[in-house]
Amino acid sequence: MTEEEFDAFYAAAFPRLTGQLYAFTGDHGEAQDVVQEAFIRAWDRRHAFFTDGAPEAWIRRVAMRLAVSRWRRARRWLDLVRRTAPPEHVPGPDPERAALVAALRNLPEAQRMALVLHHLCDLSVEQVASETGVPVGTVKARLSRGRAALARQLATGEDEREADRVR
Repeated sequence: MTEEEFDAFYAAAFPRLTGQLYAFTGDHGEAQDVVQEAFIRAWDRRHAFFTDGAPEAWIRRVAMRLAVSRWRRARRWLDLVRRTAPPEHVPGPDPERAALVAALRNLPEAQRMALVLHHLCDLSVEQVASETGVPVGTVKARLSRGRAALARQLATGEDEREADRVR
């Protein structure tokens, strides 16, 4: 089978098969996904594909099996979720952490990345330089400037939080 023949078969059969699988699954997006996956599998065996005699039936059978498999997987996941009790109480982030994240967002991306990689991911300055593709000196400068800017922002934020507590 040539690529052009497969393309022509795909163009003719895809809408019809998608409609059939849509009726089977009740989800148009899911129907498109499983039919597409079935065509990918057919492409992998395209040299013997048309000799089977009923290529569209083969695609439909594979797509239906894929849909059933996905449905079973989703059902198992749902059963697992239902059996797992939700946690009693999940505390939100503490105010200091929220202030840190907010302050980090205000930093330039390069400084923020250097600070996060070095202080939160525990990478050495050399590892940060390697990961970001900049010289070690540049990383040191970004860390220094980032720490200074972060300290200013956190100090300002602490003043505002203190003022809110007094009110």
